[in-house]
Amino acid sequence: MPALSPASRVLVVVPTYDEADNIVPLLDAVRAAVPAVHVLVVDDGSPDGTAALVTAYAATAPDVHLLSRAGKSGLGAAYRAGFGWALERDYDVVVQMDADLSHPPGRLPALVGALADADVSVGSRYVPGGRVDDWSWSRRLISRAGNAYVRLVLGLPVRDATAGFKAFRRDALLTVDAVGTASDGYCFQVENTWRAVRRGLHVVEVPIAFADRTRGSSKMSGDIVLEAVRRVLVWRWHELRGGHPSGAPRPRVLT
Repeated sequence: MPALSPASRVLVVVPTYDEADNIVPLLDAVRAAVPAVHVLVVDDGSPDGTAALVTAYAATAPDVHLLSRAGKSGLGAAYRAGFGWALERDYDVVVQMDADLSHPPGRLPALVGALADADVSVGSRYVPGGRVDDWSWSRRLISRAGNAYVRLVLGLPVRDATAGFKAFRRDALLTVDAVGTASDGYCFQVENTWRAVRRGLHVVEVPIAFADRTRGSSKMSGDIVLEAVRRVLVWRWHELRGGHPSGAPRPRVLT
């Protein structure tokens, strides 16, 4: 694979809905961690004024951009819009991360650096060195169970199959057809990892410390969970019938 150069253009895509309490601290932290990075905030019409805060911030920070959308249509739709925006502008690396500071901005250099010899890097809670902070035992159990379900049904060799902190080379986004995925909720996190593995891309995991949000409220809902359960089963059913996302070789084992 071609080497990334020091001049490679990196874009961090951050979807937002009612993240006024978090967005400015996040932008500060991301730009401090990787000064040369660009940030695209994809806001779904937040009624709390998130977009206005980003607009004001960008007035003195030309590396920060805002993509405003008319209404809330799901995490996957927001990321698809952001990925399309990035591809149209020829960014070399695209990172996806949450707005609530649960994904540590300080791990951005490691996540991007891992692409020196990989196509996709995943910020992982469940590899040696990774962890989750400030979660109750019940939430840890639910997360572990959901992750185990995805790995078991789809046969994914990725330990954190539901991770949402990821970096992609430009070619990897095109290979997985990231703007053509179908998932709208958090199942979107699984879909791109599944597509990457099935299409023979080299996926590596980078340990992170995942911190629970301290401001704002989670967007997780029962409908989102049900979408994930259903879609994972549908994908596996199609595979058992002989259909892979691209007909590519079976996934390689990660090391």
